[in-house]
Amino acid sequence: MQEKPIKRNFDKEAALWDNNPVRVKLAKDVSEKFLSHAPITPDMKMMDFGCGTGLISLYLKPFVHSITGIDSSKGMLEILRKKLDDQKIHNIFLKHKDIEQGDSLEGSFDIIISNMTFHHIEKINPVLKEFYRIMSPSGILAVADLDLDNGEFHENNAGVFHSGFDRKSFETLFQEAGFHSVQSFTAAEVTKPSKDGSLKTFTIFMTIGRK
Repeated sequence: MQEKPIKRNFDKEAALWDNNPVRVKLAKDVSEKFLSHAPITPDMKMMDFGCGTGLISLYLKPFVHSITGIDSSKGMLEILRKKLDDQKIHNIFLKHKDIEQGDSLEGSFDIIISNMTFHHIEKINPVLKEFYRIMSPSGILAVADLDLDNGEFHENNAGVFHSGFDRKSFETLFQEAGFHSVQSFTAAEVTKPSKDGSLKTFTIFMTIGRK
């Protein structure tokens, strides 16, 4: 039986999270790709699941009515809360939730977006079903994550349950949770050293579906 990966301590990494320019550019690229594919309007309520330090939320906040940032790391949320206070941002709200530990999601959302979070989630089906439950009619779900990467993307695979995803299989998970009009496309590319030290380009896909 394969051992579960050691849980990654995102609280410890939070303070320096935004110092990685590759990570910041990835969030920008994913946000722009989402805007080019999703019909969003200024009255919509959005959830950013696995919001971290808010790189996606802060980019998308001008385009929607409000964003609720959800994360299981209190350290990440503290960094984001400081940004919101410093910039006097009033349409982003934060909640500490860990649905893998039994927390349930609350509210009703027109859009749920998640970036580079799902490879850290062991059981994906219950999360997608929870999203479906709280989404408004015709709501949009957009999940960006790694294409299959053979475990090479992360220097340390602590907390990584999936070495990327096969796009078609991921679309099937969306459909099994009840979403329709499901499509996937390349959202971004990241070039970085792989485990053997050589530069390698990894692709990030986005899957979008409607309730």
